[in-house]
Amino acid sequence: LKAFRDEGCVETVNVEIFTEPGCVFHVFPCVPWIKDLFGYVGIEAVLDQMRRKTMKAGFEFNIMVVGQSGLGKSTLVNTLFKSKVSRKSCTPNYEEKISKTVNLQSICHVIEEKGVKMKLTVIDTPGFGDQINNENCWEPIVKYVNEQYEKYLREEQHVNRKRRIPDTRVHCCVYFLPATGHRLRPIDVEFMKRLGHIVSIVPVIAKADTLTMEERLEFKQRIRQDLEANGIRVYPQKEYDEDAEDRILNDKIRENIPFAVVGTDKEHQVNGNKVLGRKTKWGIIEVENVAHCEFANLRDLLIRSHLQDLKDVTHNIHYETYRVRRLNESNANGLGLSALSLENGTFDKNEAESQL
Repeated sequence: LKAFRDEGCVETVNVEIFTEPGCVFHVFPCVPWIKDLFGYVGIEAVLDQMRRKTMKAGFEFNIMVVGQSGLGKSTLVNTLFKSKVSRKSCTPNYEEKISKTVNLQSICHVIEEKGVKMKLTVIDTPGFGDQINNENCWEPIVKYVNEQYEKYLREEQHVNRKRRIPDTRVHCCVYFLPATGHRLRPIDVEFMKRLGHIVSIVPVIAKADTLTMEERLEFKQRIRQDLEANGIRVYPQKEYDEDAEDRILNDKIRENIPFAVVGTDKEHQVNGNKVLGRKTKWGIIEVENVAHCEFANLRDLLIRSHLQDLKDVTHNIHYETYRVRRLNESNANGLGLSALSLENGTFDKNEAESQL
């Protein structure tokens, strides 16, 4: 009441005090409009409305896994979502064989948990880094990411747009680093430098149980030094922190990047409890135990804390950058957006003119 009086809302405030022996003072303001001023409006119900509409529509999340064969990409994705969602798990009569070129393949699933549905798309990149000559092996991946932006942009340019545009854009790229214990390889540097500007990259050390704890810490430190020396942008970027609270949370994440992870879909008994883990002669490596590996930190980042932020960064930063560039190019060439063609992330002016 003093605050209202100091702000000039009321000149005087009448207060009635009723006392009884052995009781504390009970203060009741005799201001009739106080109840109406602090009455229930119902603004908080907006959150319930948004929740109901979102649950009906469901979520979309597209994750790409990139790395050499044998690093456990399929196993880790299955462990993340606790389902058989990888290409290897969903392909009947699957035979492991090295692809001669990088062929991107996607698998779509609808995962439901406690009434919340999510359409999950896992994009695999078989053949990446498996050849003797890996020159420009990242180009098919760059082309694929840009093609999804182009598809979304064309849907937005239609006169009669869909009420909900299908979102096939890559929201996150999990890049698998082999546990060599040395530094980043040239192919790792080139890939992350080129992809870091068009998609959110989260680097992980695959099969980290092959390293001792000391080797793991030293390897992570070398990787962070290489990332900084080469100007490689990995998620979450400092410039995208919205406030001090986000900065504190993201700083903790940046200190742990790259995540040293272990994946498995097998359960074992540990102290009477079933846990996901890899059984060895000297014990069981618990996947979800932060003392054994950082899989739990990766899962929290991708699903529990930053899934929506990954989608927002994709839409507001990466896609917006692509959209502005495309529109500037179409305006500079005097062509409509539909007349330009996409090829490896670049546009052929001659082909567009021939279409006109």
